Amino acid sequence: MIHQARRHERIVVDPRSMTGKPTIKGTRITVELILRKLGAGMSCEEIVEDHPHLTPEDIRAAQTFAADYFTDEADRVGT
Repeated sequence: MIHQARRHERIVVDPRSMTGKPTIKGTRITVELILRKLGAGMSCEEIVEDHPHLTPEDIRAAQTFAADYFTDEADRVGT
């Protein structure tokens, strides 16, 4: 997991913050929260409106991080 955090400059994984959940750098907003909002049908613009310190790039970074996480998990399970 820490390896992935290094590949994603907008995502931070710190065990001292948000119980180690991946967050957007400089915030306490988790990747999980962003994905849940997207899953509930919110648009990127609506999320940024709710959290003005986020950018559309932060939203995309959360999606990319999650996709990479699942790819890495699938690779681990397959080996």
